[in-house]
Amino acid sequence: METITATYAHENDDWTITVSGRGEERTAKAPGIIAARDRADQLVDELAPDGRPTVVHLLNGSALEFTSSYMAARLTLPDIEPLEVPPSGSSKPAAAVAPAAAKPQLPPSKQLPKEVEDRKAEETPDVPTSKPTVSPRA
Repeated sequence: METITATYAHENDDWTITVSGRGEERTAKAPGIIAARDRADQLVDELAPDGRPTVVHLLNGSALEFTSSYMAARLTLPDIEPLEVPPSGSSKPAAAVAPAAAKPQLPPSKQLPKEVEDRKAEETPDVPTSKPTVSPRA
């Protein structure tokens, strides 16, 4: 069985993936190493639709460097703001206590006009914040 090689190159914010094997070569771009790895799988499927061949992933000619970079990206948590927990006995719903900065900000081109946001806020029903009780199994 022939080995298929997936070679990764980091260019600015994008990754270029070149998959070669079985006398053919495919190239694609992806926005990050995780997306690049997924795209490599798609390219491998194009080269070997009849099965799952052995694939060697290389970054700068090294499988170890690829694995290290890929796993670091997979295991790194995104930066998020800490969750504010209301004091016990508080009757305010959690959404009312959360800071305004926690609301995701869209780019201006994707934001709704203020009138639409105001109307959506008026039409949004109050959602109960109590948790359902679960009885123990017998």
